[in-house]
Amino acid sequence: MAAATTIDVTDATFQAEVIDRSHQVAVVVDLWAEWCGPCKALGPVIEDVVAEFDGRVVLAKVDVDANPGVAQAFQVQSIPAVYGLVDGKVAGNFVGAQGADAVRTFVQGLLPGEEVSEIDRLVALGDEASLIQALSIEADHVGAVTALALLLVERDGEGDTDAALNLLDRIPESAETRRIAAMARTEAVDDLEATLESLLPTVKADEDARQRFVDLLEVLSPEDPRTAAWRRRLTSALF
Repeated sequence: MAAATTIDVTDATFQAEVIDRSHQVAVVVDLWAEWCGPCKALGPVIEDVVAEFDGRVVLAKVDVDANPGVAQAFQVQSIPAVYGLVDGKVAGNFVGAQGADAVRTFVQGLLPGEEVSEIDRLVALGDEASLIQALSIEADHVGAVTALALLLVERDGEGDTDAALNLLDRIPESAETRRIAAMARTEAVDDLEATLESLLPTVKADEDARQRFVDLLEVLSPEDPRTAAWRRRLTSALF
């Protein structure tokens, strides 16, 4: 990967490295934090995709814990959050870990002259209305389904969880669909490891406890170093 393709941006350098630079080249801003498992899943994916564009796109990575000013400017409520800037303005965004195809479609939508279908353009916009419109064109479009399901789960309004799970039934199971479904089924916990510890003695005999344990691991993400250790403990408890 060329050194200039990915840059670390701070509150102090944001104007020059993101806003000003976006007048010359599309800039993708990845808002992340060290504690965020989905951020670690998305990071390598987005870096690889941006590198495919041979310098036509720059990836600006922002640690929101160290740079609260940037997070406040985007009014970030959940991470990972990704924004595309062109000519100093936000041209699209999405929240949550996405697969390479969805990220590639998003980046393509930022570039002039790229051949992007109407459905891919709508998915790249990433807002609820656009995603619903995309699904009216192609009901089982993987990128639109996962993006809308994640949006619903994170919003968590009345009926949103069931709607998200019904959406995911339209497409083949994948690591991302399992993660989103687990988020939909699992209430937030203050101390995840303590909750896993309390569930462990009951997972063999209690199917609901076993499902909740597995869901919590999906939410934790495979990249989190704790996940493998807890999966081993689950296997020992079951067998």
